[in-house]
Amino acid sequence: MEIENVLVTGGGGFLGKAIVKKLLKEKLKVASFSRNFYPDLEKLGVVQIQGDIVDKKAVAKALKGIDAVFHVAAKPGIGVFYEDFFRINVTGTRNVIEACLENKIKYMIYTSSPSVIFDESDMENVDESVPYPEKYLAPYPETKAMAEKLVKNASEKGLETIILRPHLIWGPDDNHVVPKILKRATRLKRIGREDDLVDFIYIDNAADAHILALQKLMENPLLSGNVYFISQDDPVSKWDMANAFLDAAGKPPIKGHASVRTVYMAGSIFEFVYKFFKIKKDPPMTRFAAKELATSHWFNISRAKKDLGYYPKISTREGLKRLKQWFQQ
Repeated sequence: MEIENVLVTGGGGFLGKAIVKKLLKEKLKVASFSRNFYPDLEKLGVVQIQGDIVDKKAVAKALKGIDAVFHVAAKPGIGVFYEDFFRINVTGTRNVIEACLENKIKYMIYTSSPSVIFDESDMENVDESVPYPEKYLAPYPETKAMAEKLVKNASEKGLETIILRPHLIWGPDDNHVVPKILKRATRLKRIGREDDLVDFIYIDNAADAHILALQKLMENPLLSGNVYFISQDDPVSKWDMANAFLDAAGKPPIKGHASVRTVYMAGSIFEFVYKFFKIKKDPPMTRFAAKELATSHWFNISRAKKDLGYYPKISTREGLKRLKQWFQQ
């Protein structure tokens, strides 16, 4: 690579750390910008800059002397408080963009989510031409869509950008998808159809896609502003995959079934209660989560293959084997 200094926002997180490790293999100088300090990053020799992404001055200072940025930091989840998501996902992204422009940084790779186009219906083999929906059921996809638009606008102001939409990242060290399934293992029920398909992506493949995005953007500036779905390119039943995660952790499979209508109503009630009592944690269920669990969502990654040369190197089977080994250790 023709660059030397790279910064990853959220470098201590699940995806952020995987990207950091790949960048180090490329012999680049890597810094992480996060609120917390991570001993794992210290062992890797990564410069850690502690600060809040909503602090404009702190972000601008952290990005001095940087050649390229991977903006991974975000607030995920199914929480109900819009402002909490807006601060990090929108204000934080705006701060990173402005700091890039101020510091004359040329490249930024932004991690988004396919949920930005979720319109509550089945999404099967859809590509990047699908528009944003007119309304959202949750703050997370709405604020990630707003952030995407900011990144696209930045690409017209001289900042070369690529937006990636990985779906349901999992693997060893996962602190989001797999732990949530394991935590609710005894209470989980199948919802809706059992033959609907969903995309997942193994952590190393997701990180590879980010490195490829930067490499290809540097080779071809015409890719700037583009959006790409990335996945295992192997849609599977979400319930089969959940059972595979449970099996890897030595837990029994999901038993029982719940109707979509019942779960959707439960989600509405939880949202009301959590808002009324100002409970900041993610509710056990929301309308958005109910709809996601009851529909297919898998994506055509032809564009990522063609433009980025992205093909998942690690199969789902190999990934599950590695996950099982990690649990055993």
